[in-house]
Amino acid sequence: MATSDISPNPESNPSVSLQSLPRLNLLTMFRLGLFQMGLGIMSLLTLGVLNRVMIDELKVLPLITAAAIAMHQFVSPARIWFGQMSDAKPLLGYHRTSYVWIGAILFTTISFLALQVVWQLGSSLQTTGWSFQTYSWAGVLALIFAGYGLALSASSTPFTALLVDVTDEDNRSKLIGIVWSMLMIGIVIGAVVSSRLLERPEICGTALLTYNPSEANKVVDIAKLQSTINPVFIIMPAIVFGLSLLATFGVEKKYSRFTTRSSLVGREDQITLGTALRVLTANRQTGVFFGFLLVLTISIFMQDAVLEPYGGEVFGMCISQTTRLNIPFGIGTLIGICSTGFALLPRLGKKQTTKIGCISAAVCFVLIIMSGFSANPSLLMGSLFFFGLSSGVITAGATSLMLDLTAAETAGTFIGAWGLSQAMARGLATILGGAVLNLGKMLFPLPVLAYSTVFAVQAIGMLIAVWLLWRVNVKEFQTNAKTAIASILSNELD
Repeated sequence: MATSDISPNPESNPSVSLQSLPRLNLLTMFRLGLFQMGLGIMSLLTLGVLNRVMIDELKVLPLITAAAIAMHQFVSPARIWFGQMSDAKPLLGYHRTSYVWIGAILFTTISFLALQVVWQLGSSLQTTGWSFQTYSWAGVLALIFAGYGLALSASSTPFTALLVDVTDEDNRSKLIGIVWSMLMIGIVIGAVVSSRLLERPEICGTALLTYNPSEANKVVDIAKLQSTINPVFIIMPAIVFGLSLLATFGVEKKYSRFTTRSSLVGREDQITLGTALRVLTANRQTGVFFGFLLVLTISIFMQDAVLEPYGGEVFGMCISQTTRLNIPFGIGTLIGICSTGFALLPRLGKKQTTKIGCISAAVCFVLIIMSGFSANPSLLMGSLFFFGLSSGVITAGATSLMLDLTAAETAGTFIGAWGLSQAMARGLATILGGAVLNLGKMLFPLPVLAYSTVFAVQAIGMLIAVWLLWRVNVKEFQTNAKTAIASILSNELD
């Protein structure tokens, strides 16, 4: 998009005052949320379809599947670099929008490339077993997912910065709430649409199996899988890219306050990494909360790589049916977040609300285990709804608590650190889920026992998180942090 024929942009005119810039309206807030809706759809394709196909249909080891997919989380430190790049170096005349669009082109394209590598991995596994060639394809897949994660960071980090740029303090929380909610809506919509696209008899159950004389057993017909799943990874990413364009088109030009703010105050991103680390370790409570956040995140997301295979291997569900498992979870999460903000937090407080969410989630994992032993799909769907509800309560409570444990003097450093720690913890959770499932399959002959091991570890983790939560003391942080941080920043200036 050429910028020469566009009216003057506040980004290129530091003299434009904050008062002269229009305020973000509700319609534009929902339009921005379309980008997050797209990210929800993409997460469904990677964690809801690819992992199911690899573990259940292609019989790739759960640990290898989880490790490859988790690579897109482990490159999360690049978010810091992309954020600073979008601050310092405008691209095609924009600080944020161009990065968002280029990143979206890349991650939607790479997702299709990742699927093609999955087919090569599955084919190699069928013909040569766990040979050097098969492990090589697994390594290539891990590299592809690392590239996917970098593209995602290049797009999502400038987008998050854009949310700050286009809002003021009094309407920012409303925008964040809308955008985050649309992420969950994207997961639900993606689950519905993808399940419809995947709902074909030829890729369900025994219709996928063919006889292989060399192996003297039945193997999955990869060609049938390709014919159905390849179009999904063309149609859905194309929709996601369209949503990215629609979400951000013209928003930065009209609403951004970036240049005006950066000309009025010193940029916090000038703080060095060493200074940031000293800031984050200046208070004991920061470490306590980091431990809580780490255990909590791992305990919530360990099932990311195993839930759909659980539906396939234990309940005999088709790929389209396991994709729908995300629907009750997404709806429950939305209800949990909304109800917590209005009902629980004002009455119970942040720590008590988060504790209730953690204990409820632990109970839900027990119910998910019971659904497997009773082979009851209705109990599984109900358990996932209540798990989503509990996750929504945890998200609202823990996020509010996180803001209390964020020093205003270095808010960006703290928020960036919390976000980075959560991203790394999610990657670790994905790998840990695959590793525990791998171990369970080695120890137990019954699939339900192997999967139950994962959910049992999650339930125990939730109880540990509750114990860590009671060691968090917001008053201690607020009393000691300001003096310690001011001392560090003063020494840096000297």
